[in-house]
Amino acid sequence: MRTLKTLGLALLAAAPLAAQEPSHQMGPGMMEHRMPMMDEMMAPMMRGMAFAPAHLLERKAALDLTAQQVTRLTAIGDAAKTAHDAAMNEAKTHMQELAQAMKAAAPDSNALKTHFQAAHAAMGRAHWTMLAAAAQARAVLTEGQRGRVDGWVDVMQMHRADEQEHHPEHPAEHP
Repeated sequence: MRTLKTLGLALLAAAPLAAQEPSHQMGPGMMEHRMPMMDEMMAPMMRGMAFAPAHLLERKAALDLTAQQVTRLTAIGDAAKTAHDAAMNEAKTHMQELAQAMKAAAPDSNALKTHFQAAHAAMGRAHWTMLAAAAQARAVLTEGQRGRVDGWVDVMQMHRADEQEHHPEHPAEHP
């Protein structure tokens, strides 16, 4: 869910900038065409994010996590959340500044670019923090536990592919 919020912030930031370029005018149906592309770009990260410490801890019984694994995953998750939240707060601040700059009669494109790039960089740091935490969390698991999580991801991806095949007009509506 946090990834979708971040993605939404990025889209909100890009829309005003895209609207300045005539060849990239936002129009009806544009979001529907963008969503499959975003799914393709996000798919490689999905496997890694299945190993997010919070996800693993939610499934500690199914994974038969040891007390030591729970302690390590909790520490990794807490540190990542702190860093992620700080980066997202920075992104939010820049997005607010970008929105404020857009209210000017003649927005300063340098200010827009500065805030957009700063927000984008902060969102990138937030994503990287979570991806790095997932990689660390994956290493905490045994081979059997990693295989179980990988299996869950395989099933989820097959389900998403099946949903998109049967409902191609709404590919982004299926979590």
